[in-house]
Amino acid sequence: MFSVTDLSKEQVEMVKDWVAEGAQMADVQKRLKDDLGFNATYMDTRFLSLDLALDFQVDEEEPEGLTPDVVETPQVQKEANLDPSKSTGESVSATLDQVARPGSMVSGTVTFSDGMKGLWLIDEMGRPSIDPDQPGYEPSEADLVSFQEELKRLLDGQM
Repeated sequence: MFSVTDLSKEQVEMVKDWVAEGAQMADVQKRLKDDLGFNATYMDTRFLSLDLALDFQVDEEEPEGLTPDVVETPQVQKEANLDPSKSTGESVSATLDQVARPGSMVSGTVTFSDGMKGLWLIDEMGRPSIDPDQPGYEPSEADLVSFQEELKRLLDGQM
């Protein structure tokens, strides 16, 4: 198992420089092997990024923050009679399951400010997802930001 203690100070700085130049998690994993000779798994690389507090750059094409894995259609929005402009993100709550759902590292439930509920999880590859109770529902941007902050608070020290 690979860890940050396997790296010299110079190698740590190299990794930080890679990320500053725009390298993503997979790039760091590949360069650890190609440039430094370390066989690091994706999870090893993920833990390394947490240990070094690496700040990966977000692609311009991808929205910032946590986004659900569903696509909302206007028809579903109309049928559900939902108005996302009413979602303020102020009363988002989340819970953490004591036993993670199969295929996930952590999981739980979320209730958004408009009362809609759903399940959330972070899979074994570190990918987050939200499965709303109402098919096609998409929380507001403010709710997603609040959910992300609540999730960070719940997971602080858990991972």
